[in-house]
Amino acid sequence: MDAAALSLPLLVALIGIALLFDFLNGLHDAANSIATIVSTRVLRPQYAVMWAAFFNFIAFLFFGLHVADTVGRGIISAEVIDAHVIFGALMGAISWNLITWGLGIPSSSSHALIGGLLGAGTAKAGIHAVVWSGVFKTAAAIVLSPAVGLILALVLVLITSWAFVKATPNLADRWFRKMQFVSASLYSLGHGGNDAQKTMGIIAVLLYSQGMMSGGFHVPFWVVISCQAAMGLGTLFGGWKIVHTMGSKITRLTPAQGFCAETGGALTLFGATWLGVPVSTTHTITGAIVGVGSARRLSAVRWNIASRIVVAWVVTLPAAAIIGALFYWLAGLFG
Repeated sequence: MDAAALSLPLLVALIGIALLFDFLNGLHDAANSIATIVSTRVLRPQYAVMWAAFFNFIAFLFFGLHVADTVGRGIISAEVIDAHVIFGALMGAISWNLITWGLGIPSSSSHALIGGLLGAGTAKAGIHAVVWSGVFKTAAAIVLSPAVGLILALVLVLITSWAFVKATPNLADRWFRKMQFVSASLYSLGHGGNDAQKTMGIIAVLLYSQGMMSGGFHVPFWVVISCQAAMGLGTLFGGWKIVHTMGSKITRLTPAQGFCAETGGALTLFGATWLGVPVSTTHTITGAIVGVGSARRLSAVRWNIASRIVVAWVVTLPAAAIIGALFYWLAGLFG
């Protein structure tokens, strides 16, 4: 921790940067919530982002704060955290998010934040500061969340195909267009429930490091509301380049496939959030979209686009960690 407590303006500024990251997370990951419902033309983009933003905001009503606890104390030891570490972590994540957003690459905001936290934390205290159990759990989720999303989406495709085997194409299309409102809502809930909690954990551990918490580490309610609001506003502004990549470049989707992808992704996020695992919503929905595309035939998936996305996944943690360490050292020069 810092030898002296931060001044109030600096503390407020750091919390503001954290909320900016949360806003950019919503902006960057808006595509995850609305790509399928836009690509199937069930909703126009401007209405889809409003729909997603609302469910992103109310997610705190449905989930506990297990993910916030993992990020706050389960990646870097809370005793190591200080203002410089938080600044480095946030700037590493924000920088990588802006780079990938500008390029239209759906990388993981979650893993960018965790990478930034690892980079800044180890720059301060070395690898002894790392809580390996939390890191291994998060690293495993990089592989498992898209795989689970893919499998669930495939299973849902099989179930819906069997259930509607005697239905006319027009009847099935009309039914799934209505059901996509439900599946998109569920996915947005899962996104808001898992992703907003990561910023909650960062703000909470910052307050804890400054001795501003009584009764041990916890997430104050005003932090919960602020993070959900920032996430919802970011989603409202959308991320159209990534919507295009997620919604149409990987594979073309019908309303039935969109429903299966969103529902499979939502179930994966619900499970991870209840278990306190900070997964990537980007990885999850990409796996689900690949799953429904490959259910038709393997050639329906544009594997060159999918492989480019996977490369971004692999690079995100180390890239954000390097940037986070650089910003930690820069903060040390000026503070």
